[in-house]
Amino acid sequence: TGSSGEPGASEALVKACYRAHVAIEQQRCDAALATLARCAQVAPRSTFVVAHEALAHYARRDFDRARERFEALREADPFRLEQLDVYSNVLYVQEARAELSRLAHAATRAEKYRPETCCVVGNYYSLKAQHERAVLYFRRALRLDRECLSAWTLMGHEYIEMKNTAAAIEAYRRAVDVNARDYRAWYGLGQTYEILNMYFYALYYYRKAALLRPRDARMWTAIAQCYEKLHRIDDAIKGYERAAAHDDAEGHALLKLARLHRGRSDHDKAFACYTHYASLQAGPDRDGADLTDAAAEALLYLAGKHKEHHRYDEAQQSLAKLLDYGGPEKLEAQAMLREIRALAESEEAGGMMTGDA
Repeated sequence: TGSSGEPGASEALVKACYRAHVAIEQQRCDAALATLARCAQVAPRSTFVVAHEALAHYARRDFDRARERFEALREADPFRLEQLDVYSNVLYVQEARAELSRLAHAATRAEKYRPETCCVVGNYYSLKAQHERAVLYFRRALRLDRECLSAWTLMGHEYIEMKNTAAAIEAYRRAVDVNARDYRAWYGLGQTYEILNMYFYALYYYRKAALLRPRDARMWTAIAQCYEKLHRIDDAIKGYERAAAHDDAEGHALLKLARLHRGRSDHDKAFACYTHYASLQAGPDRDGADLTDAAAEALLYLAGKHKEHHRYDEAQQSLAKLLDYGGPEKLEAQAMLREIRALAESEEAGGMMTGDA
């Protein structure tokens, strides 16, 4: 609802909103957000614009921003149920049980017999690990709307938790029938077939998901893991490299690459990957007691390589972080530190003797 009195302004706004909607469907979220920002200038109170901003941030996996926009939407229209199922997904991912409980109660009071309400309640029970009750609500959503995409996909997730792979496959296939651009359903099918050790099938579905989400590190990591299980190491490395190039914030792909290169005795590449991984997981602001097992593995490897090349100061810096670590790497670090000190003293003494001569 624009305030501009120019002829065609309303039509231009509708077209812009449609372009934003299509861009989100195509996973072009930055373009969608730019279009929505322009729409917000024309229609600052439009709930459509706020809702689609939330959807765009959700598609980018920026859950904090998505939650912020959904909260703004709820404040502007407390009784709106459209896209509430997506808001509940955000709260589920953030494990915000109290907020999800309040949302489920609010949705039930507003309209009990709506697919969105049933999905919100289903997500609440799923977060409480009550998977049978969650499935009950997702089925209820599908009785109200057989083409409720969220319900089919979420029900597939629940069947995976319940280890009912046949039912999960059926649910994900129905989701794909509803919307072939739903990468979550393709990815879910890949996961299900991977659980069944049917890696070629899993690869087919993961590739489908990757076509829809080419910049999502999780898609390429999943593909690479299948290649690794099929002992196609070159293909696995390519997959992990694609993942590492696309927002692999936790460094999962880097760690996998480091281990594969190490297994092939390609230590230069392994060293580079472990170094990058350590910078993500064991930076200067990270306390040794908070290190993960993988971070400890990386630091110990790096220290060993520094020691081999007589870079004792760098080796000691890596090992110092392991002294507060609770795993067996702490003992190895202490032993290596003693060895490095002995080597350093020996080399220093050797240098002094040469100088005296």
